[in-house]
Formats: sequence, C-alpha cells, structure tokens
Amino acid sequence: MRQGSGGQAVIRFRAVGVSLLLAHLLLVGWLTLRPLDVPWMTAANLQPFAGIKADLSLGPATAARRIGKELLLLAPLGVLLPLAGGRLFVSPWASLTRTVAAGALISLAIELGQTGVPGQVVDVDSLILNTVGVALAHVLVVPAWRARLRRRKQRRIRVLPPTGTTGTTGHEAPQGSTPTISRVGIAP
Repeated sequence: MRQGSGGQAVIRFRAVGVSLLLAHLLLVGWLTLRPLDVPWMTAANLQPFAGIKADLSLGPATAARRIGKELLLLAPLGVLLPLAGGRLFVSPWASLTRTVAAGALISLAIELGQTGVPGQVVDVDSLILNTVGVALAHVLVVPAWRARLRRRKQRRIRVLPPTGTTGTTGHEAPQGSTPTISRVGIAP
C-alpha cells in the first residue's frame, strides 16, 4: 500500500461521516420540525423528568416505546460526529465531551425550533433523553471502533526486516510525520 493511501482513507472516512451526518440531520429535521395536524396539544414540558415519570406510569411497553424513541432519535450522532471528525488519535474523554456537547446543542436547537411549529410541543425530557442517547452510542461504539482502526493502521505501517540478514533490507522504514513549524509573521 502506498504511503499516501492512509491520508486518503481518512479523507474517505470523513466524507462518508459528513454525508451520513447530513442525511441523518435532514431526517431528524423532517421528523421533528414538520407541522402536525392534531386535534389538541399538551402544554410544553419544562420540568425535568416529569414526562419520563408520566411515561413510566403508562406501563412498561408504552414507556419503553416512548423513552426508546427519544433515546434513539439522535443516538447516531454519537458515532457520526466523531466519524465526520476523522480523528483516530484523540483522548476518549475529550471526544466524549465534544460529541455529547454537540448532541445537546443540536437537541436544544430542535426543541427551540419546535416552538414555532404547529402541532409540535417543547419537552425538556426530549433534550435529556436525546443527549443520553448520543452519549450511550458514543461510549458503546467509538472507543472500540477507534482502537480497531488504530491497530489496523499500525499493522500496515510496521515494516519488519527479514530475520537472519544484515545490512539494508531494501525496504525503507517509515520515519514518521514531517515536523511542522508554526507560521510567524515577518515584522515590517
């Protein structure tokens, strides 16, 4: 494999991640921000966990369906946001923090956007459950996915000389990335 193909793979991952991210956000926007024709509407829920408590009082099947729907709505963002970022070597905590913060902001934007849409009701519990769904998806998928990709990349880079030979092997060992110098402006 050529030396430049690793960079091309990262670009492909990013392109796939951005494309899937945009497609998912368009679907979520259509599901949550389209006007609904309903005979009556409930009031906005601005008290945390009141809607979840009400869902739990309806029985386990209905509660699981309603809560699961909110957990799964933005959960793919937990994987798609890091995929679109294209970073393999990043702190797991920093990645989780960035992803959860972005998921919470997207969920907040959706909830605020629903204030002007007929038939849609603002619910703070949706914000909480959407954010928890993003965090769960990230924790369950991204660390293992990154570790696997890092191992695969390291196996590809590793070039071992044949045993029992001395001198050069005819293969050039990778030297690492080229050092960069920060740009400093020239004084007049």
